[in-house]
Amino acid sequence: MKTVYVVGTCDTKGSELRYLRDLIRDAGCDVVLVDVSVSVLHNEASDVDVQSSEVARFDPNPPRAEELKDRGKAVAAMSRALVEFIHSRADVDGIIGAGGTGGTALIAPALRALPIGTPKVLVSTVASGNVAPYVGPTDISMMYSVTDVSGLNRISRVVLANAANSIAGMVFNKPVVAAADERPAIGLTMFGVTTPCVQAVTRTLEADFDCLVFHATGTGGQSFEKLADSGLLVGGIDVSTTEVCDFLVGGVFPCTADRFGAFARTKLPYVGSCGALDMVNFGAMETVPTEFRSRRLHVHNPQVTLMRTTPEECNKIGEWIGERLNLCEGPVRFLIPELGVSAIDAPGQPFHDPEADAALFAVLERTLRRTAKRQVTRVPLHINDPQFADLLVTNFREAFREH
Repeated sequence: MKTVYVVGTCDTKGSELRYLRDLIRDAGCDVVLVDVSVSVLHNEASDVDVQSSEVARFDPNPPRAEELKDRGKAVAAMSRALVEFIHSRADVDGIIGAGGTGGTALIAPALRALPIGTPKVLVSTVASGNVAPYVGPTDISMMYSVTDVSGLNRISRVVLANAANSIAGMVFNKPVVAAADERPAIGLTMFGVTTPCVQAVTRTLEADFDCLVFHATGTGGQSFEKLADSGLLVGGIDVSTTEVCDFLVGGVFPCTADRFGAFARTKLPYVGSCGALDMVNFGAMETVPTEFRSRRLHVHNPQVTLMRTTPEECNKIGEWIGERLNLCEGPVRFLIPELGVSAIDAPGQPFHDPEADAALFAVLERTLRRTAKRQVTRVPLHINDPQFADLLVTNFREAFREH
């Protein structure tokens, strides 16, 4: 039997959650109904498998009793607890949640915490808008509820039934993607201005590895590391670390504070470089913040404006990357392309700035602590030179053998 977890706030969404439970059970699954209600006046129901009080005990930083009177703090606490609760369960073949804005925000982190490939469905009132904050780097299927998740009616019954049938279908059907390719998978990060490098690396390695390329737009880097955390990668070639620039300076494609964290946790072989650390990303020119309007800007396309990083920003960026990579105990190789870090960082190109590059390279060398497993190497090449791609491949094969 497959086990599906149905998660939501039974104090306000009880009829919808029980409807989902019954339909999924009728489809042939075992079902665990998990209540994550935060109301202090909520009465626990006997037909709920896991009560909200049980989930709350998993919070690693439980709030004081008086803080739980603040709904925002109570929701945040329950969300943390739900992540840890789900991590503690070994029988999650699939998970489905339903909620409005608050319930969606509460439930989504637990779904994101599950491995890629575990079926995840979230019926939500916000699913027709910007779902990036909820889906993040993982494979959550969000379904718009159409009507509010507030009782059963002729619309909600149909939508919830489709959601129930979809999660049941997912858990009963074996994944086929992994079985279709016996090559081990590696992740690579690419940006438009590092495309020649990544394509050359992929061409060289594709006979031996399934090369999964991620676009370094914030979520792309998170997906890259999510797969590493999920055990679906055997290593990474992180050519384009540009998301760090947006994170530290304030661009629109930022990484999170956990960038490089997956490789610290898993000790997988890691080969990295400085791809596109010369730029911060914004939207159309008119969206560039006022304080940056006098900076060196380059219109990449009508929707994307790039800003050149300064020596001072490069110092901050290089130090942050070095300190994060120092936490990695697995094989680490970091290659510095002295002749430029992107297609527009070269003589005659708009972002050519030897002073800023020199600051970046110096702080990387100074911060990244060399060990028998962790190495940083300067090479007199541009990042898109074919020889640089060859060096990335050579270093990855060495790190992979070492691992």
